[in-house]
Amino acid sequence: MKKRTIYEIKGLYRDNFRVTGYEFGKGKKSLCIVGSMRGNEVQQLYCCSLLVKKFKQLEEENRIAPGVKILIIPCCNPYSMNIQKRFWPIDNTDINRMFPGYDLGETTQRIADGVFREISEYDYGIQFTSFYMPGEFVPHVRMMNEGYSDVETAQMFGLPYIVRRAVRPYDTATLNYNWQVWDTKAFSLYSSVTTRIDDTSAGQVVLSVLRFCGNLGLVKYSDRSLRASRVIDDTELVSVRTEKSGVFVPQVKAGERTREGTILAHILNAYTGEILETLYAPVSGVVFFMHSDPHTYANTAVVKLIEE
Repeated sequence: MKKRTIYEIKGLYRDNFRVTGYEFGKGKKSLCIVGSMRGNEVQQLYCCSLLVKKFKQLEEENRIAPGVKILIIPCCNPYSMNIQKRFWPIDNTDINRMFPGYDLGETTQRIADGVFREISEYDYGIQFTSFYMPGEFVPHVRMMNEGYSDVETAQMFGLPYIVRRAVRPYDTATLNYNWQVWDTKAFSLYSSVTTRIDDTSAGQVVLSVLRFCGNLGLVKYSDRSLRASRVIDDTELVSVRTEKSGVFVPQVKAGERTREGTILAHILNAYTGEILETLYAPVSGVVFFMHSDPHTYANTAVVKLIEE
C-alpha cells in the first residue's frame, strides 16, 4: 500500500488541506474508488476505510492481479468533514458540482481540478455518494443511462437493484458524468445511510465492490457469485408525497415489503401531537427510500416504492 497526497492547498492559520489517496498494485490505472465529497457523508468515508483495510490485506497476500493499479480516495473534503458541514465551509459550494474543475477558479473548482487530474484515466470508477434529501435507501448501484457505462458491467456488483436515470443539466458538473466523458466506466454506489454508520449496509456494499473486482479479474476473490440485479429506471419509482408539513414519523423501513394500503408514515402537529396526515402505500412493493429527517414540508416525496 502506498499512501500519497492527491491534492494539497496551503493553509494560512491551520494545517494544510489535503486529499489523501491509497494505491494498491502496480501497472495500468484500472479502478478508482472515491468516498465522501460532502462533510456529512460519514457512511461513505467508513465504507472506503473498510476497503483500504481489505485491499491492503489482498496486496500482502499477492491477490491483486499483475499489471493492475487500484486507487482509493476516502475523502475529498476533510475540512467540511471536520466540522460536520455538508458543503464547503466558506461559500457553501458542492465539490461534486464543480467537475472537471478549473485550476484558476474558486477553491472547490481547484479541488475538483486537482482530484480529477489524478483520477480521469482509470478504466473503472466507483463513487460512494449520497442523495440530496435526507433518508435511507436500499443499497443499490446508480448509473446514468446515457454514457459509457453499461448495465452488464453494473451487474457484476451483485446488488439487488440497478437504477438508471436520464442525464439532467446539473449532472454535467458531477464526477460520475465527467468520468464517463473521459471514457471511464463510472458507477455510483448508495449505502443505506449517510450521516451515521450502519455496519450491515456498509458490509453489503463493500462486498459488492470486492465481488465486482473479482469478476473483472482485478483481484483474486473467492465470492464471485452473481445475483440477477433488477434494473429500474428512476421514472418507475412510485413517489409518495406529503400534503401537510409537520413532524415525520415513519412506520416502515427501507427494504420492507408492503401491500397496497399499508401505513407508511404519519405527519404530526409539532405542538399537539395530532395526526395531520397518514400516508398509505398506493401499490404493493418494496420501500426503496424512506425520509429520515424528523421534519417534513408539504408536497415532499418522502417515500419511494418499487412496485411489484
